[in-house]
Amino acid sequence: MQKTELIAQVAKETGATQAETAKIVNATIDAVVGALKAGSKVTLTGFGTFEVRKTAARPGTNPSTGAKIQIPAGKRAAFSAGAVLKSAVSGKKAAKKAAAKKAPAKKAAKKK
Repeated sequence: MQKTELIAQVAKETGATQAETAKIVNATIDAVVGALKAGSKVTLTGFGTFEVRKTAARPGTNPSTGAKIQIPAGKRAAFSAGAVLKSAVSGKKAAKKAAAKKAPAKKAAKKK
């Protein structure tokens, strides 16, 4: 799905015009980008988390010459899918949080 298709889909579902929806989608993307630039994490509960991860400097190889090069440290944007998104994509139910362990139930005494 392309951005224009997303805008059309959201406009159709909300009844808003495509121009209004485009402004909202663009403002949302700008807000996420701005937060990541500032070093903040953006969490959309159930959907996922956008964050900036630091990458370490590492050795590499120039593919055209085969020469060894040093790739500098940097930052990259990363997305981690949330439980609702994972379960929707996989078709499986989301795992429930582990409940506190309960004491075993007492068995009722059998009457003779």
